Amino acid sequence: MEIKITKTTSPKAKPADESKLGFGNIFTDHMFMMDYSADAGWHDARIVPFAPIPIHPASTVLHYGTEIFEGLKAYRTADDEIRMFRPIENIRRLNNSAERLCLPQLDEKDALEILDTLVELEKDWIPHSEGTSLYIRPFMYGNDPHLGVHAVKNATYVVICSPVGAYYAEGINPVKIAIESEDVRAVKGGTGYAKCGGNYAASLRAGEKAEKKGFTQVLWLDGVHRKYIEEVGSMNVMFKINGEIVTPELTGSVLPGITRKSCVELLKDRGYKVSERLISIDELHEAAKNGTLEEAWGTGTAAVVSPIGWLSYKGEEFTVNNGVIGDVTQQLYDELTAIQWGKVEDTHGWIHKVC
Repeated sequence: MEIKITKTTSPKAKPADESKLGFGNIFTDHMFMMDYSADAGWHDARIVPFAPIPIHPASTVLHYGTEIFEGLKAYRTADDEIRMFRPIENIRRLNNSAERLCLPQLDEKDALEILDTLVELEKDWIPHSEGTSLYIRPFMYGNDPHLGVHAVKNATYVVICSPVGAYYAEGINPVKIAIESEDVRAVKGGTGYAKCGGNYAASLRAGEKAEKKGFTQVLWLDGVHRKYIEEVGSMNVMFKINGEIVTPELTGSVLPGITRKSCVELLKDRGYKVSERLISIDELHEAAKNGTLEEAWGTGTAAVVSPIGWLSYKGEEFTVNNGVIGDVTQQLYDELTAIQWGKVEDTHGWIHKVC
């Protein structure tokens, strides 16, 4: 595809201290933009200097939440190769989200070319330090300039980039999780499987309440029975119970995580029994009490793997694996990051080389 590139005349200074990158605080010099109309399809693909986006006050995204997004990373290896991890999976999930919210589809080949072109242009922003990367945020929103609930006829696709360190201040150390028994994140038949802003907005109240009590995130239960475990914060979740790896099945209200999918494949390669099934809070609570809950962790692009050391449910708190990272959790983190940063051979075909 033809991408017009307009380079900035005022490049920003790169971060001098990569240990202080944080997450999502710093943005690169450029961004990608492309427009859609029902008559012309996708057009005007361009990379422009990073700047605020003008938007009509009546735009559909502002009034009806017609917005979706993705998150993936670009990595710099020791020999300065630039690579992404399973980007085609993000593109396909973006299209699934677009279908659910009546937004236009992207051509997979074009979408990958867009990522390649922008990342190569911004490659000097990709940090060098251990554990750092370039976070890539594609997003799409409806921008019909009038009020009225209907399928989107005009949309904009944007990709921005941010050099990042660890997502959680705790890093790979175990976190404290509160099991939420009142608010719900999503329900089957809704938008739970789509990566859209409304799902995350719905999680904020419970997250704020948990944070005030000293917890890092909340563990969500299903919206119908308030019984079955779904996600932890903005991540998928896994448990090791009596030697078996259990993760909630994808019933339509759980995001089909790419890191989740990768962990399942790695675990099966290592001979673990992996069950994608319904798991109730009662089963988890009983396993915690009788000692068969051996490990628990969240999985997601931002944090990769985040061990859970403590769980709290209706005022009762219990410790997982003595509050330290478990062997399986550590193994998954080590294996995934080693593949992503080129420290070991990629035998699954997950790595996409940019330059």
